[in-house]
Amino acid sequence: MHARLRFAAVGGGLIALFGVALGIGALAGDPTGSTLDPGGHTERDTGLSDSRSGYTLTDLSAPADPNRSGALRFRITGPDGAPVTQFTTQHDKKLHLIVARSDTTGYRHVHPTMDDTGIWSIDWNWTAPGTYRVFADFVPEQGHGNLVLSRTVAVAGPAESQPLPPESRMAAVDGYQVHMAGDLSTAGGELRFTITRDGAPVTDLEPYLGAYAHLVVLRANDLAYLHVHPQGEIGRTPAGPEVGFHAQTPSAGTFRLYLDFSHGGVVHTAEFTARVESSTAPSTSDGGHHSGGGHP
Repeated sequence: MHARLRFAAVGGGLIALFGVALGIGALAGDPTGSTLDPGGHTERDTGLSDSRSGYTLTDLSAPADPNRSGALRFRITGPDGAPVTQFTTQHDKKLHLIVARSDTTGYRHVHPTMDDTGIWSIDWNWTAPGTYRVFADFVPEQGHGNLVLSRTVAVAGPAESQPLPPESRMAAVDGYQVHMAGDLSTAGGELRFTITRDGAPVTDLEPYLGAYAHLVVLRANDLAYLHVHPQGEIGRTPAGPEVGFHAQTPSAGTFRLYLDFSHGGVVHTAEFTARVESSTAPSTSDGGHHSGGGHP
């Protein structure tokens, strides 16, 4: 696995939220746009479009109202217009589905299943009205590398936007405490998360999607999306309490961070808010060190 991932690298891409009605659940795609380094791709990709390199996210349907159970379904079609049914496994899955509401709430990272006709589906229930971005991250077996395609869903009802939580380097979730050291940076820098439970270091993190943790970052003003995997390697890197990442943002701004880790057979998500200032050199704040390893 790669030691460093950037925007739109394996496992992630940029997204923005726009509510446009189109069929059940008010589903819509976005036009164009790309400004970020895709971490090894030959062209730039922000994930703002439902179509790229001849591949299209289509036939997307979902429950139209909150608290109504149903299925979220979609297909990926290829350059020939036919449904794609062959995908390369990346981080233990053929396809990763990320969902977030326009105010950065409602974050989910899930894994639908695909039938023989190329329809991906997963049981779904929206918990609140609002405009959500649904995007698929995958690698088609026939090449073109990692692709991120996305569309929006407008869930019916009055949506109350939640204020962004204040900046913090400490998060509590499910009885765990997670401390963040280092800074996001436009020039690239290190982030280190230390996980404890009841004051004791957690040293037996469980593998989750081929890594000890995953980090998702959303830019608050447009939900630009970064998915980073930790430095190190399962079986060779200590399984906690610290997990290190290298991340580079496309701009200054305020970002929302989601750290997914597995312990006790459950995936937990610690959330942070961080401000990124323009910089010209990698960040090494908090007196920290750079983590080594060759793992995304």
